[in-house]
Amino acid sequence: MKIDKVFLASDHAGFELKNELKEAIKGLGYEVVDLGTNDKNSVDYPDYAHLLASKLEPNCYGVLVCGTGIGISIAANRHENVRCALCHDEFTARLAREHNDANVIAFGARVIGAGVAISAVEAFLKTEFAGGRHERRVKKIELEAGK
Repeated sequence: MKIDKVFLASDHAGFELKNELKEAIKGLGYEVVDLGTNDKNSVDYPDYAHLLASKLEPNCYGVLVCGTGIGISIAANRHENVRCALCHDEFTARLAREHNDANVIAFGARVIGAGVAISAVEAFLKTEFAGGRHERRVKKIELEAGK
């Protein structure tokens, strides 16, 4: 699948990692849209998760960062067009795409370093959904969510 855009957003705790990921994703040749935050001043992570979710469209992916990745991923998953996976390494990022057809990846800036996050986001963006038995399972997630 061709990726049209990659949206990025973070709270204050994820600001620095978001910026490092932005440069890495641009370096891979993807169009990047940075939705903020734009400094280290305290903000509320749900605001940025909701903003990113509102921008997602087909063939677009999202990257979210907060302190642990937990809160921002929970907030993002409240939206029916989002399948956000909180990932900690390249393996979980690859399987989030391959098995779960995730379209948003979340990281905890206080949990993993930039090098691990960069390799994980690269794997996420380059991995295709496997379909097959996994497609049936993803459809069950959507059904349970009332989609």
